[in-house]
Amino acid sequence: MSDGERVGIVLVSHSAAVAESVAELARSLAGGGDTVPVAPAGGTEGGGLGTSSELIAAAAAAVDRGAGVAVLTDLGSAVLTVKALLSEGDELPERTLLIDAPFVEGAIAAVVTAAAGADLAAVRAAAEEAYTYRKV
Repeated sequence: MSDGERVGIVLVSHSAAVAESVAELARSLAGGGDTVPVAPAGGTEGGGLGTSSELIAAAAAAVDRGAGVAVLTDLGSAVLTVKALLSEGDELPERTLLIDAPFVEGAIAAVVTAAAGADLAAVRAAAEEAYTYRKV
Protein backbone atom coordinates (compact mmCIF):
# COMPACT_ATOMS: atom_id res chain seq x y z
CA MET A 1 0.00 0.00 0.00
CA SER A 2 1.31 3.45 -0.83
CA ASP A 3 1.09 6.34 1.63
CA GLY A 4 -2.20 7.76 0.33
CA GLU A 5 -3.96 4.42 0.09
CA ARG A 6 -6.28 3.28 2.86
CA VAL A 7 -8.89 0.60 3.15
CA GLY A 8 -12.34 2.17 2.98
CA ILE A 9 -15.24 0.93 5.09
CA VAL A 10 -18.94 0.92 4.11
CA LEU A 11 -21.56 0.20 6.77
CA VAL A 12 -24.86 -1.04 5.31
CA SER A 13 -27.94 -1.06 7.52
CA HIS A 14 -31.66 -1.06 6.97
CA SER A 15 -31.72 2.19 8.95
CA ALA A 16 -29.85 5.35 8.01
CA ALA A 17 -29.68 6.32 11.69
CA VAL A 18 -28.13 2.99 12.67
CA ALA A 19 -25.53 3.11 9.88
CA GLU A 20 -24.61 6.71 10.73
CA SER A 21 -24.41 6.00 14.48
CA VAL A 22 -22.19 2.94 14.05
CA ALA A 23 -19.93 4.90 11.67
CA GLU A 24 -19.66 7.72 14.21
CA LEU A 25 -18.90 5.29 17.05
CA ALA A 26 -16.25 3.44 15.05
CA ARG A 27 -14.58 6.68 13.95
CA SER A 28 -14.53 7.96 17.54
CA LEU A 29 -13.02 4.76 18.90
CA ALA A 30 -10.37 4.82 16.17
CA GLY A 31 -9.21 8.25 17.30
CA GLY A 32 -11.68 10.41 15.43
CA GLY A 33 -10.89 12.41 12.37
CA ASP A 34 -10.85 11.23 8.81
CA THR A 35 -7.89 8.84 8.96
CA VAL A 36 -10.07 6.05 7.60
CA PRO A 37 -12.73 6.70 5.00
CA VAL A 38 -15.98 5.37 6.47
CA ALA A 39 -19.38 5.79 4.84
CA PRO A 40 -22.79 4.77 6.11
CA ALA A 41 -25.24 3.40 3.55
CA GLY A 42 -28.47 3.02 5.45
CA GLY A 43 -32.08 2.94 4.47
CA THR A 44 -33.56 3.90 1.15
CA GLU A 45 -33.16 7.02 -1.00
CA GLY A 46 -36.47 8.29 0.38
CA GLY A 47 -35.33 7.93 3.99
CA GLY A 48 -37.31 4.78 4.75
CA LEU A 49 -36.20 1.47 6.16
CA GLY A 50 -34.60 -0.90 3.68
CA THR A 51 -31.51 -1.11 1.54
CA SER A 52 -30.53 0.71 -1.62
CA SER A 53 -28.02 -0.54 -4.17
CA GLU A 54 -27.55 3.05 -5.30
CA LEU A 55 -26.65 4.28 -1.80
CA ILE A 56 -24.29 1.33 -1.27
CA ALA A 57 -22.53 1.87 -4.61
CA ALA A 58 -22.18 5.62 -3.94
CA ALA A 59 -20.78 4.97 -0.44
CA ALA A 60 -18.26 2.46 -1.78
CA ALA A 61 -17.10 4.89 -4.47
CA ALA A 62 -16.78 7.64 -1.85
CA VAL A 63 -14.46 5.60 0.42
CA ASP A 64 -12.34 3.95 -2.28
CA ARG A 65 -8.72 5.05 -1.76
CA GLY A 66 -7.09 2.25 -3.75
CA ALA A 67 -6.48 -0.28 -0.97
CA GLY A 68 -9.86 -2.00 -1.15
CA VAL A 69 -13.29 -1.51 0.35
CA ALA A 70 -14.64 -3.55 3.26
CA VAL A 71 -18.44 -3.74 3.42
CA LEU A 72 -20.20 -4.74 6.64
CA THR A 73 -23.95 -5.30 6.76
CA ASP A 74 -26.58 -5.68 9.41
CA LEU A 75 -28.94 -8.39 8.14
CA GLY A 76 -31.15 -9.96 5.49
CA SER A 77 -31.62 -7.86 2.39
CA ALA A 78 -28.53 -5.77 3.16
CA VAL A 79 -26.43 -8.89 2.64
CA LEU A 80 -28.39 -9.87 -0.48
CA THR A 81 -28.11 -6.39 -1.97
CA VAL A 82 -24.33 -6.29 -1.51
CA LYS A 83 -23.98 -9.80 -2.94
CA ALA A 84 -26.01 -8.76 -5.98
CA LEU A 85 -23.81 -5.70 -6.50
CA LEU A 86 -20.67 -7.83 -6.22
CA SER A 87 -22.00 -10.35 -8.72
CA GLU A 88 -22.75 -7.59 -11.25
CA GLY A 89 -19.07 -6.77 -11.18
CA ASP A 90 -19.17 -3.13 -12.30
CA GLU A 91 -21.15 -1.35 -9.59
CA LEU A 92 -18.54 -1.49 -6.82
CA PRO A 93 -14.84 -0.60 -6.81
CA GLU A 94 -12.31 -3.36 -7.49
CA ARG A 95 -11.24 -5.19 -4.35
CA THR A 96 -14.56 -4.71 -2.58
CA LEU A 97 -15.22 -7.44 0.00
CA LEU A 98 -18.38 -8.31 1.88
CA ILE A 99 -17.16 -9.06 5.39
CA ASP A 100 -18.92 -11.68 7.54
CA ALA A 101 -18.78 -10.00 10.95
CA PRO A 102 -21.08 -8.67 13.66
CA PHE A 103 -22.20 -5.22 12.60
CA VAL A 104 -21.17 -3.01 15.53
CA GLU A 105 -18.18 -4.92 16.88
CA GLY A 106 -16.96 -5.79 13.40
CA ALA A 107 -17.24 -2.20 12.22
CA ILE A 108 -15.20 -0.96 15.16
CA ALA A 109 -12.53 -3.62 14.63
CA ALA A 110 -12.39 -2.87 10.90
CA VAL A 111 -12.07 0.89 11.34
CA VAL A 112 -9.49 0.66 14.13
CA THR A 113 -7.42 -1.81 12.09
CA ALA A 114 -7.66 0.28 8.92
CA ALA A 115 -6.66 3.37 10.92
CA ALA A 116 -3.43 1.57 11.84
CA GLY A 117 -2.66 1.30 8.11
CA ALA A 118 -3.53 -2.38 7.71
CA ASP A 119 -4.34 -3.94 4.35
CA LEU A 120 -7.72 -5.34 3.31
CA ALA A 121 -6.91 -8.89 4.46
CA ALA A 122 -6.00 -7.68 7.95
CA VAL A 123 -9.11 -5.49 8.14
CA ARG A 124 -11.23 -8.49 7.15
CA ALA A 125 -9.54 -10.72 9.74
CA ALA A 126 -10.02 -8.17 12.52
CA ALA A 127 -13.70 -7.69 11.72
CA GLU A 128 -14.35 -11.44 11.47
CA GLU A 129 -12.53 -12.01 14.76
CA ALA A 130 -15.21 -9.88 16.43
CA TYR A 131 -17.43 -13.01 16.39
CA THR A 132 -15.25 -14.36 19.19
CA TYR A 133 -15.70 -11.40 21.56
CA ARG A 134 -17.25 -12.62 24.78
CA LYS A 135 -19.42 -10.38 26.94
CA VAL A 136 -19.76 -12.65 29.95
